[in-house]
Amino acid sequence: MKFDDLIFFVGDEPLFETGLLLAGQVNPAEVRKQLSLWAAAGKLVQLRRGAYALAAPYRKVEPHPFLIANRLQPGSYVSLQAALAYYGMIPEGTPVTTSVSSGRPERLHTPLGDYLYRHVHTAWLHGYRRVELGGGQQAFVAASEKALLDLVYLEPEGDTLPYLRGLRLQNLEQLDWDQLQRLAQSSGKPKLLRAVDNLQILMAEAGAYETL
Repeated sequence: MKFDDLIFFVGDEPLFETGLLLAGQVNPAEVRKQLSLWAAAGKLVQLRRGAYALAAPYRKVEPHPFLIANRLQPGSYVSLQAALAYYGMIPEGTPVTTSVSSGRPERLHTPLGDYLYRHVHTAWLHGYRRVELGGGQQAFVAASEKALLDLVYLEPEGDTLPYLRGLRLQNLEQLDWDQLQRLAQSSGKPKLLRAVDNLQILMAEAGAYETL
């Protein structure tokens, strides 16, 4: 395969997996070897084994960090601080794109950013949706209520008022209070129920709701 052929096949893709190129009468070992050579030559960016993006001079689409996060660990969804920043619920962006999955926890350093994956039980893998990111890209992202409860679920003392105040939460009025309660109750986790009570205090302090 020539590099022009690769651009023809994947030029409109933000990133691609090796498997995309293995259909038909090809030698998998040769394809992988060629990809490694192109990565070494700076024509490709390798994100992890079998996952690549075209280097900046050649790619037509800039991969969104959320799309990359989903693709680097299939079955994950963006949540925690990254999702809260996306919704404008914490005052600053995050240098690491944080996700949740039932897979093993890991932190990946790539040329296109850092990605952190936190493990949760399979039963807690819900409350996310497919979000349009622009440029034809989509990713699974937790709803704001689930992103907040994911953080509480995973962080020691995440249900306490000092921890929640430390997040400097803002735009609390956008939360769906009924959904927040339903998620906490369905979890059966006392920690999440305590967090909802403390979030109620913060919401009242912020004047998000006159009555809850």
